[in-house]
Amino acid sequence: MYKFQPLLKQTIWGGDSIIPFKHLDLQAECVGESWEISGVEGSESVVSEGPCAGMSLNDLVRKERERLLGNGNYARFGNEFPLLVKFIDARRNLSIQVHPNDEVAQRHGHARGKSEMWYVMSPSNPSPFLYCGLKQHITPEQYAQMVADGSIVDALARYDVSEGDVFFIPAGRIHSIGAGCFVAEIQQTSDVTYRIYDYQRRDANGNLRQLHTREAAEAIDYSVQDDYRTHYHPAPNVPQPLVSCPYFSTAVYDLTEPMLIDYADLDSFVVLLGLSGEAKLTVSDAQAPVAQTLLRGGDTLLLPATTVSVQVEGRLKMLETYV
Repeated sequence: MYKFQPLLKQTIWGGDSIIPFKHLDLQAECVGESWEISGVEGSESVVSEGPCAGMSLNDLVRKERERLLGNGNYARFGNEFPLLVKFIDARRNLSIQVHPNDEVAQRHGHARGKSEMWYVMSPSNPSPFLYCGLKQHITPEQYAQMVADGSIVDALARYDVSEGDVFFIPAGRIHSIGAGCFVAEIQQTSDVTYRIYDYQRRDANGNLRQLHTREAAEAIDYSVQDDYRTHYHPAPNVPQPLVSCPYFSTAVYDLTEPMLIDYADLDSFVVLLGLSGEAKLTVSDAQAPVAQTLLRGGDTLLLPATTVSVQVEGRLKMLETYV
């Protein structure tokens, strides 16, 4: 099992903030991101402890191959880790954006597009919100006009959110994290983002941020749904499935008593993302001695595909993700 050094990033259009658990002090006009597991070139995670300490995630994949990713995943992704896992803390509205699907991304020279999900954590202000999807039918021509006159947000579905809310954002769905949101984000390994609208804000040099209005028009899914929120029924001590798509499957566990989680028949790595609490994990692996570790809120653990089972003892809420 592997733990990594978080990659602490700050980008414009957030605010003064501290990411819980990571103690990242951010400056004004920033949004804080803690990249927990990343194989993105130039922003690769590094193993923080154990025999592989100091090794990058992609080097680890090249070394362990199917033992880490699983046979099917290694055949599909090769020497690249397929997921990017983050915490994001926004103190101001992030830009309105969309991600392309694999086909559109590849037409523009990128390896793949991006589908993602958000799990809302404890908010950083009393009234967090986000935008997800179109609430009304618009044409590409109307889209262009609404971007030009700044009314594009009027076409988006706005949600007031609280801890435990979940949103799946497949490629093509317009979205934005609003002020006060603190989310765990799971996505394809891709950093391709098309910014549609950024509230006419300027950086410290007085420059407007680059937009990708034309590229976004090609990527947008213009369909409309009644509700974009993922509905599930929280319950203690049972896995609650949240999202299942071709790129990842995610469940949430709210554990108050010991549980044995069986991975013997799963041909995939598993990412465990601690949300709150603390528990002792005893990991049984088909190719390694039994090992123990603590998983706390804010910690992330990568289990290789050779993992047979995990015994969890303690009070812990966590996300479980695999491909």
